[in-house]
Amino acid sequence: MLIEKKVTGFLDELASSAPAPGGGSVAALAGALGAALTAMVAHLTIGKKKYAEVEPIMQDIRAKAEALRHDATALIDKDTIAFNAVMTAFAMPKESDEQKQKRASAIESATQDATRIPLDVMKLCATAISLTHTVVTRGNTNALSDGGVGGLMLQAACRGAYYNVMINLGGLKDAHFIAAIKSEAEAVMKTVDDTAHKISQHVGMQFGV
Repeated sequence: MLIEKKVTGFLDELASSAPAPGGGSVAALAGALGAALTAMVAHLTIGKKKYAEVEPIMQDIRAKAEALRHDATALIDKDTIAFNAVMTAFAMPKESDEQKQKRASAIESATQDATRIPLDVMKLCATAISLTHTVVTRGNTNALSDGGVGGLMLQAACRGAYYNVMINLGGLKDAHFIAAIKSEAEAVMKTVDDTAHKISQHVGMQFGV
C-alpha cells in the first residue's frame, strides 16, 4: 500500500514511468496534509489560557480534522486502485461483439468509480477547509502560517482532484452521470476557492503582505 511507504519510496514510485500513483493520489495526500495542519493548529490552541473561550470549538475541530485526515489518507490508495481497475477493463478481450460489449460496459463502470474517488477528495477538502478557516481566524496566532499552509494544501488538493474528475468525465458516455458529477464538482470547487481566498486574505493582513 502507498500509505505504508516511506516518503522517499512514495516519491520514487511517483516519479517512475508507472502511470499510477499519479495526480489523484497526490491530491488525496495534499488533502491529508491540509487536514493534519488544521488539526495541528487546533492542538496548539487547546490548553492555552488566552484561547480558553474557543477551546470547545478547537476540541471539536481537532477531532473532525483528524477524522478527515484518516479519510483522505485512505483515498490515496483508493485512487490508484480505481485507476488500475480502469486499466484492467481496457485490457479485456475485444475479439467478438459480445466481448466488445462487455469490455465497453466494464470500462464505463470502472471509469465512473474512478471519477467518484476524486470527487470524494473534493468534498472532503470542502469540509476540511471550513475548519481551517476557523483555526486561522480564531486559533493560536503563533501557528497562523501553519493554518495558512493548510488552506493552500486543501485548495491545491481540491483543484487537483477536480482535474481528475474532469479528465475521467471525458471518457464516459452516460450523459446524466456526466452532467450531475460536473455540476457537483464545479460547486464544490467554488466553495473551496472562496474559503481559501478568505484564509489567504486573513493571513496576508496579519503578515502585512
